[in-house]
Amino acid sequence: MDILEILQDDYRKFPNDQTYSLYADDVYFKDPMTEFRGCDRYRQMIGLIKTWFLNPQLDLHNIQQTGSNIRTDWTLSWTTPLPWKPNIQITGWSELTLNEAGLIASHIDYWHCSRLDVLRQHFGKF
Repeated sequence: MDILEILQDDYRKFPNDQTYSLYADDVYFKDPMTEFRGCDRYRQMIGLIKTWFLNPQLDLHNIQQTGSNIRTDWTLSWTTPLPWKPNIQITGWSELTLNEAGLIASHIDYWHCSRLDVLRQHFGKF
């Protein structure tokens, strides 16, 4: 199985049974909410999603590789465990960079919406 097939499978299973062995020990991660370095921190972040979000789902729309760069286009959705149980959806893309060993050294997520837009999905327009 090549890295694109493994990533496709990880998206399908997200956030369960992720293939952390694809990531360098010092992988750099950034999204509009957080920024850190380390595979252990990456694993913890996925664990928080499993713990705090209801029915998280990561739908992969496209995946392509050009040399050591991989781009995925996706939609992340979940239900937030608030009394009114809002359904949240973020569309975006990820840019992954592979190191010389073929491991993911950098994973940067971009959203097609702002953090405020995500907040509005929780509480309505304000």
